[in-house]
Amino acid sequence: MKTAWALQDAKNRFSEVVEETLHNGPQWITRRGQDVVVVVSVPEYRKMNKKKGSLVEFFRESPLFGQELDLKRSRETARKVEL
Repeated sequence: MKTAWALQDAKNRFSEVVEETLHNGPQWITRRGQDVVVVVSVPEYRKMNKKKGSLVEFFRESPLFGQELDLKRSRETARKVEL
């Protein structure tokens, strides 16, 4: 569930915004009715910014790692295309 705070309310009740963030998840701050900022806890922020790993690691961890691939190319001639 999205919890939204008007900017002025968030400024006046910042401690409450922090507590809500820690206990209930991200808190959205709005200015003139538009979403402008999301306040998140440090563990949530770290989880979002955690290094994802390299492409090589991704392929090594794939369930298809080590499977034989059929990489043979067809010897058929290319189709004719009118230009």
